[in-house]
Amino acid sequence: MIFWFSGTGNSRYAAETIANELGETTVSLNSVLKNGGEAQYTSETPFVFVTPTYAWRIPRVVEAFIQRTTFSGCKDAYFVMTCGDSIGNAGAYLQKLCNQKGLRFCGVQKVPMPENYIAMFHAPTLSEASCILEKAKPVLLKAAKSIRKKVPFAAPKITLLDRIYSTPVNPVFYKACVSDKKFYATDACIACGKCAEVCPLQNITLKNEKPVWAGNCTHCMACISYCPKEAIEYGKKSIGQVRYTVEKALKNNTPDK
Repeated sequence: MIFWFSGTGNSRYAAETIANELGETTVSLNSVLKNGGEAQYTSETPFVFVTPTYAWRIPRVVEAFIQRTTFSGCKDAYFVMTCGDSIGNAGAYLQKLCNQKGLRFCGVQKVPMPENYIAMFHAPTLSEASCILEKAKPVLLKAAKSIRKKVPFAAPKITLLDRIYSTPVNPVFYKACVSDKKFYATDACIACGKCAEVCPLQNITLKNEKPVWAGNCTHCMACISYCPKEAIEYGKKSIGQVRYTVEKALKNNTPDK
């Protein structure tokens, strides 16, 4: 059983690629978090969690989901983390989480994917993103092969900097940066409601035909990236920046018929 959480589609694409290779079912944590879902899951095959990397660890909303959920059947747990560059020392925290849940930690696979965090970084052009996705595919297929054989992922080499990123920096980053206060809609907004639709935490509502953020944001970048009019901005940082979604990159990589 493969669980995925995704803001702009990278982790969904990764999960679907692995699922197609294994013939497995997927569970959208976006839907579970938004609409509520089962508190218990049973699988005879390994549990696979595919998530983006938030401040060198898995997103806190995903960690909270795992903590409150019961997993039965197979006890093997694999983690696949999409990232722009590094996942730091995320494995140490995933090992601890698995120990708490009675799961067998089978490692974490880092998968570099197109950057989407335009609240701080620049997203790649569509052609650059397409190339990154192509390079990611063999990594995902190799991960699927390990999962099929129930072979743990190879343990990555962890540096002192990795430990610093995942331990003292992670909580500071969440406290200082993860907030929706800088999001706003420009006059280009057409009140289509797409931002509210794609928000996995039901954090956005439309008031007076403009989106309003309620303070429960995980910085997934779904609202700003999926807006059809690019009418949402994050302070001044996002102005003029590329809005990345996996659909745009995949379409760019598909020849016109």
